[in-house]
Amino acid sequence: ANFDLVVLLAPVEKNSNISPIEIPYEHPNLKVIAVPLLDFTGLGKSIKSFVSLPGIIFKMWMAMRASDHIHLRCPGNMGLLGCWVQRFFPKTTKTVKYAGNWDPQSSQPFTYRLQRKMLNNPAVFKNTRVLVYGHWPDSADHILAFFTASYFKKDIVPIEKKLNSPTEPLKLLFVGSLIKDKNPLLALKSLHHLLAKNISAHLDFCGDGDQYGILLDYIQRHKLEGNVTLRGNVAAAELKEFYKQADFLVFLSESEGWPKVVAEAMFFGCVPITTPVSCVAEMLNHGERGDLIGKDPTEVVGVINTYLQDPKLFEQKSQEAMKWSNKFTLELFEKEIKKLVYV
Repeated sequence: ANFDLVVLLAPVEKNSNISPIEIPYEHPNLKVIAVPLLDFTGLGKSIKSFVSLPGIIFKMWMAMRASDHIHLRCPGNMGLLGCWVQRFFPKTTKTVKYAGNWDPQSSQPFTYRLQRKMLNNPAVFKNTRVLVYGHWPDSADHILAFFTASYFKKDIVPIEKKLNSPTEPLKLLFVGSLIKDKNPLLALKSLHHLLAKNISAHLDFCGDGDQYGILLDYIQRHKLEGNVTLRGNVAAAELKEFYKQADFLVFLSESEGWPKVVAEAMFFGCVPITTPVSCVAEMLNHGERGDLIGKDPTEVVGVINTYLQDPKLFEQKSQEAMKWSNKFTLELFEKEIKKLVYV
């Protein structure tokens, strides 16, 4: 462990079902300070949250005062509150992980734009490094383009992917929450268009969410049961095998920060077909390590048709994707975090 004590101040859900995609915090000396959830989506919840604010602010102030280093996660309600409270501790070293889209031109909720404006202001955040995804021209000097990681060096394996013969189906993959913003239905429609063009393919969905029923209804109405599998949330070890086997990740999301599923797919040579949100264009080197398209299922068909006509191009992009992503291991992540904390 790199710290004698780690204090986590956050809302805590009790007696909740643990999903296969959730992993526990691991530290020999972890202290959890539970606070009420801040939720302003309705009148009743807003009143309850406002009543809770003084107590949360006091606990946050006390925890920050006792800390040698303060770390905030933004954007979010707790992160926004932390942005205000941290101003009482200008001499304490701080890091902030901005897990959302830092692109100033992107569509963002008001509170997200407010947090971005505060974080980008060195007068508000002293002694702080703000970790964002991608390089953006309006960023202040204390803003640092960063990354995240999912795998260790030992997880790197030699993979040489080739497109299957015409008699074997292409393997497509969607990974992520089955929610509207991630557009899982567009991935499903992409498969449907491929089949309509007599291109044999199978699509695996790894994830769960409120779009599950919509996907299931579409599958049944169009008789796609033999070409689609809804697997729900899968454990990390099982997910690695899906990445290794898949030819393409189809991920037409509305907004991301650093989409881990894109980097994870690339780690195992799975070529991403994705929307150019946030820093994704940088991740794919503007098309050299995958394909950037709009939210249009027919564009997926066009991209895959190109690879079927030029399999060597697919093999090249698969290797380039893997070569790039294999650099961003958990070992490197820990090394870079230490540089930020121990200054």
